[in-house]
Amino acid sequence: MMHRNKRCEAKSFGPLQEKGDVPKQARPRTLGRHVSTLRRALFTLPFGLLLAGCAMVQVKPLSTSDYIAMRRGDILSTGEISASARETVRVAALDEGACAKSSPRCLHALSDATGIDEERRMAALAELWLQQAQAIPVRDAVENLEARIDAWLETARHAYAYLFFTARKPGERAFEDRQTQVRDYYNYAVLQATTLMFERRNGAVDASAASRANLARSREGGKLSVSPARTDAKGSLTLRVGKWRIRPELTDARLPNGATLPLELIPASSLSFAGLRNVYQRDGFGAELVSVVADKRTAIDQTDKQQAVGEVNLDGAAAAKQNKSSRIAPQYSEVPYSSMTLLLHFEGENLGQVLSTHDASLTVHDPYRESHLMVQGSRVPLAGNFTAGYGLWLARSDFARESLRTLLGRGPGLGQPHLYLMQPYDPNRRILLMLHGLASSPEAWVNVANEILGDETLRRNYQVWQMYYPTNMPLAANRTSIYYTVMGALRHFDPEGVAPASRDIVLIGHSMGGVLARLLLSSSGDRIWQWFESTYPVSAERVAKLPVRRRATFYFEPMPGVNRAIFIAAPHRGTDIAAGRLGRWFASLISIPLTLLANVDDMASALARGKDERPGASKPLHIPNSIENLSATDSFVQVAAELQISPRVMYHSIIAKADPNTPLEDSDDGLVPYLSAHLDGAQSEAVVISGHSVQENGHAILEIRRILHEHLKATRQGDLAP
Repeated sequence: MMHRNKRCEAKSFGPLQEKGDVPKQARPRTLGRHVSTLRRALFTLPFGLLLAGCAMVQVKPLSTSDYIAMRRGDILSTGEISASARETVRVAALDEGACAKSSPRCLHALSDATGIDEERRMAALAELWLQQAQAIPVRDAVENLEARIDAWLETARHAYAYLFFTARKPGERAFEDRQTQVRDYYNYAVLQATTLMFERRNGAVDASAASRANLARSREGGKLSVSPARTDAKGSLTLRVGKWRIRPELTDARLPNGATLPLELIPASSLSFAGLRNVYQRDGFGAELVSVVADKRTAIDQTDKQQAVGEVNLDGAAAAKQNKSSRIAPQYSEVPYSSMTLLLHFEGENLGQVLSTHDASLTVHDPYRESHLMVQGSRVPLAGNFTAGYGLWLARSDFARESLRTLLGRGPGLGQPHLYLMQPYDPNRRILLMLHGLASSPEAWVNVANEILGDETLRRNYQVWQMYYPTNMPLAANRTSIYYTVMGALRHFDPEGVAPASRDIVLIGHSMGGVLARLLLSSSGDRIWQWFESTYPVSAERVAKLPVRRRATFYFEPMPGVNRAIFIAAPHRGTDIAAGRLGRWFASLISIPLTLLANVDDMASALARGKDERPGASKPLHIPNSIENLSATDSFVQVAAELQISPRVMYHSIIAKADPNTPLEDSDDGLVPYLSAHLDGAQSEAVVISGHSVQENGHAILEIRRILHEHLKATRQGDLAP
C-alpha cells in the first residue's frame, strides 16, 4: 500500500515538479502541449487517487456537547449502542449495521470473535444483551417472560464479568466512562430481572403463595407456571427460572414490621416526586428498589405503658388478667416502605466459569446499614436511594385527609397517637423524635426528614421517629398519650434502657407540636393539678373515685433520655388568632369523641360526662379542644408557659417572621407572635423570614442540620449534661 501511494504521488505531481527542467528555447514551441497535459492531469487526478488506493481523511468540527454525547451516549441514554460498542464490533469485523439492531447472531459472533481483549468484549456484550432484552416484546408477557428474564440475567452476567473477571480491577478503571456505563447495565439488569421474577400477574402467585412458590416461573404447555421453591443438598432455597438457578441469600435482609416477603417491589428509578425538593441517592453497585409491606402496627400492651412510667405493680393472676384484657390499638410501627439494594453474584472463580454458569446468588442489602461491600476481592460502594421509600409512603398515606377528618371528628380518623419509625430500630443511632402541628401529620416534615436522610453524617448517626397524633385532643391529654407511646416503644426495643438510642434523644416540634415538646420536657410540680382543681370544680368525692394513676396526667416529670430540643414556630404563650372570631368559629367545628377520650384518659372521659357541681350550677363541664388550648387567653396554656424546662435539656428556637420590615418584638409569622415563640435561655434563636410553615424553609432546614451536627459533636465529646 505504501508503494502504491508513492507511485500515485509521482504521477500526480511529476509534470509540475519537472517544469523547471525544460530548456528555455523549447518553451514557446511546447507551451500548448504542456497546458494540455496539465489539464488532463488535473481532470484525471481524482480517479488516479481512487484507483491507486490513496487515503483521504476529512476533519469535521465537533462541539463539546457533541463530544460528550458521543463519549457517554449508550443504549440506556440514547436508545442506540455506544461508540465503544460500535468500535468493538468493527474491530471484530462484524456487520455494524446488523449489530446496531437486536441480533442474536451478532451476540454469538462477538462471543466467538478473536483478536479482542476480554475487557472490551465483555463490555460490548453486556450492552448488546441489554439491547436484546429491551427488544423482546412485552405485550405477550406470559410467553416472553422467561426470555426477558434470561436476557436480563445475561446482561448482568457479562457486566459482572467485565467488572470483576477481566485483567483490571474496578479501582483501576475508576475514571473511565465505560466502566460507569457497564456498572449501570448491571444495576439496571438486576433491577429488571428481580422485578420480573417477582411479578404476580398473568398466572403468577399472590403474595401469600409467593413465599411457598418463591416467585420462580417456567413455561409449561404455553402457559406461565410457578416452579416450587427447591432446596439443595445443603438445605439452601433455590429459584428456578428456565435454565437459571437463583439462590436467595436473605441472612442480612430485614423487612419492616417482621414481614417475610414484600407485597411489592418497585424500582426506585421509576419514581419521581412533586413536593420533595431533592432526591438523595448514593452512586454505586446494585439495583435500588423500594419494598412495600403491610402497614402492620405492633400493639403495645397497656401494662407495658404503665410500667414504662412505674405505675403498675401487679403480681400473679391479677397481672395475667390485666395483660389479657388491656390490649390497646397499635401504637408504633416501622414505615412500611423501605429502601433496599439487590445484587446478583454469578458463580465461578474465573472468567470462563462465570460465562458458562447458570447459577447465581441474590443478596439483599440495607443501604442505611451498609455503604461498601467486598465483591470478588474488590471494595465497591453500595448503591442506595434514601428518598424513594419515604416519598412513596407519604404519597400513598392519605395523611392530609385523615388528619383533617381527625381534627373535625368527622368520619374515620386517627383515634390515638401512633409512632412511625422511619428505619428499622437501630440501638446505636440517636433518635430524632418529630412532633407535627395542628391539623397536620408526618407530611409536615417531608423536606426536613428528607434532607436529614440526604446528609451522610446525619444518616449514619440518627434514626427518625415521627409521632402522628390526633390534633383535636386537649394538650394535657395528648402530652400524656404521646409520653406513654414513646416510652412504651423504647421499653419494647430496649427493656434495660442501656442502648445509645435510649440516650441523647433530640425532640423537635413545630407549632402545637412545639408546645407539646415543651410539656414533655418540663416538670409540672403541682401547678397543673392546682389548675385542674380550680378550673373543674368537681366534688372531692368524684375526684377520690378516680384512679390515682390518672393523676399522672397532671403530675409529670421530663421524658428521660432527651437532652436537646428544637422548637419551631411554637406558640408557647398561645396566639390571639385562636382567641379571635375566626379561631372561635373553627374551634366550634371540632368535636372530641368520647371513645377517643376514653382511650386516652379516664379522668377526661369522666369530666366530659360530668356537670359543674358547684351550688346552683347545672350546665355540663366543658373540655377544651386543641384550638381553644392554643388561645392566648386559655388558662391551661398560661400555666404551662410557666413550667420550667429540665436543666439537662439544651433547647433551640427557630422563629418565623412574615414581614421583614416589622420590628422583631412586634412581628409574627401570620399565626404565632414572636413574643409567644421566644424562650429565654435558648442555646440559639434563629429568625427566618417565612410564614408559619417555616420548618420547610431552606434556611430553617440548614439551622436544624447545624444543630444536629452540633449535638452529634457534643455527645461524642461528652459535653451534654447528664
